[in-house]
Amino acid sequence: MGLKYKGSSLSSVSKKKGHKKDWKHYTLKSLAFWVVVAIIAGVSFGILDPQMAVKAKPGIDWFIQVLKWLVGPIIFLTIITGIVGLESLKEVGSIGIKAFIYFEIVSTFALAIGVLFGNILRPGAGMNLSVDSLDASSVESFTQVKQEVGSAWTILKNAIPTDPITPFLQGDTLKVLVMALVLAILISAFGGKHKSAILKPLEKAQNFFFKILTLIMWSSPIASFSAMAFLIGKFGIASLIGMANLLGVMLVSVLVFTFGVLGIILWFYKINVFKFMRFISKEVLIVFATSSSEAALAPLMRRLESAGVSRGTTGLVIPTGYSFNLGCTNIYLALSIIFLSQAFNVPLSLSEQMSIILILMVTSKGAVGVTGSGIIILAGTLSAMGGAIPVATVAVLLGVDKFMSEMRAVGNLCGNAVATVFVGVWDKQIDMKKFKRALDHPESVEDTIPS
Repeated sequence: MGLKYKGSSLSSVSKKKGHKKDWKHYTLKSLAFWVVVAIIAGVSFGILDPQMAVKAKPGIDWFIQVLKWLVGPIIFLTIITGIVGLESLKEVGSIGIKAFIYFEIVSTFALAIGVLFGNILRPGAGMNLSVDSLDASSVESFTQVKQEVGSAWTILKNAIPTDPITPFLQGDTLKVLVMALVLAILISAFGGKHKSAILKPLEKAQNFFFKILTLIMWSSPIASFSAMAFLIGKFGIASLIGMANLLGVMLVSVLVFTFGVLGIILWFYKINVFKFMRFISKEVLIVFATSSSEAALAPLMRRLESAGVSRGTTGLVIPTGYSFNLGCTNIYLALSIIFLSQAFNVPLSLSEQMSIILILMVTSKGAVGVTGSGIIILAGTLSAMGGAIPVATVAVLLGVDKFMSEMRAVGNLCGNAVATVFVGVWDKQIDMKKFKRALDHPESVEDTIPS
């Protein structure tokens, strides 16, 4: 027995002190903690000195650019090692088909949610805006490419790299995905007994890039500060207040999609959605702070793989999902069209709203490989509707599109994480016991963001 001291053992006292010390130690060494601090500081700076805050933009620009350089090699190596490590190419086809089915079904639900909440909550009602009062030149850069957006030819053209280097430098995940798939299939088909020898240097290279990513992620608080300072300094709190209804409905729609649709999908496999969101909370926080999906793509792959999802599944589903499973981008597109119809008093019948969903099922795929895709795809969809809602009305959204972009990015991250788990379970490519242990103890899971 330990020595008693005022009714408690000396050992228990030391444990309590140790516990407090551990908590402080964990907090101060947690990247998530410093990201939150940086977000608060960035917002405060943007309010106090907007002109100076706008000049902080290079901090986020450089961070995103470095991430784009790293994301390409990491995806490339992860896909190759994952596919080559599978027992047969049949598994690759099985994972791919199941992912495609999942993407199409969930994306359609997302579009329906956008239309439904736009009609129920009516964020644009009573605004009574006029097209004549808009500056059409402000959306010219978005309407120039609208004719090609969403076409099957454009998607195919964007998927084929013109050279093997540029997709890595630009972080073009779709082109990197295509190159990796081709090379992985060739190695699997013709590698024979040399497959294991080919795999070893590729796995070492993959671990090397993950280590670099780990170091880079420690600069994310600086990027978070720069992003939030620029956001508030450039657009101001006033832009949030002026379009508060639209932002509020967008937020509700994303939450319903995340905890409703995705929650039901996880519940089907007896996975608690709240535990799952806690499990990926670090990646969610980074994406929210930087408004960039690239910031968490590679760490999310490593985190899910460490939790029991097969490397082949994470390597195929997540990069493909970032191109085709943009559920919350679909919510944004559908909701924005309903909002514009209400704000400019352009009534849409039920049949017209159903046609919007059908059109968006095609045009939303045009987001693949298109920079600034949200506004561009929206402009292209309005054009495809035959001009019922003038394309120039998109100008109304420019002030708040950056804020909505953050919601889209976070929602898309959650959607792709759930898609990976769903396909992994469906194709028996996940260790469920290990995965559920990881959900109960997320701090024990290895990832590329140190805690």
